[in-house]
Amino acid sequence: MTSDNAITDRTQLDALYGDASPRSITKEINSLNSQYQSFIEASPFMAVATVGMEGLDCSPRGEQRSVVTVVDQNTIRFADRKGNNRLDTLRNIVEDDRIALLFLVPGIGETMRVNGRATISVSPELIEAFTVDGKSPKTVVEVKVERVYFQCSKALVRSGIWDSDATQSSGYVPSAGEMLAATSTDSFDAVEYDRMLEQRYTDELW
Repeated sequence: MTSDNAITDRTQLDALYGDASPRSITKEINSLNSQYQSFIEASPFMAVATVGMEGLDCSPRGEQRSVVTVVDQNTIRFADRKGNNRLDTLRNIVEDDRIALLFLVPGIGETMRVNGRATISVSPELIEAFTVDGKSPKTVVEVKVERVYFQCSKALVRSGIWDSDATQSSGYVPSAGEMLAATSTDSFDAVEYDRMLEQRYTDELW
């Protein structure tokens, strides 16, 4: 890409795209109204974006029911479940409390976006509230909502992500074991890793 073809300031960008539609502005509010709250409570999955000294992070979060607990119009919480201990999200929150969340509901085209400020808690009461099958998270993240709005369904419609035949039409997707083998510098048995993966998920899900 040459510099002549690069967009380098907002004036160029605004001239190219024009004004935002009025409703895309008015749908953004600074707290959770009843409709936005209902949408979020129906979502079992979200992407969490954070920023810190080491860079950006965007990580998935999921639960069997609602992926977060809505405390009130300005507060939501979610558990940090057992993972790989990279702690990219949590390290970023400690350094920079800004956070962005994107909620998906299976079969629904719209998504919900929440921007806010996050804190990490080890409160025994909160840990207990997020305990599942006797397994507790080490921490709970609380988000103070600053801006929230829903995104129209165009992206999900284009992708066909909820279409019943979407999995059949997908191209080849490498397994977790294959991807780990491709990045490993030591001896790694991809077949054995994949064989044991389902059991590990059963044992270590929470």
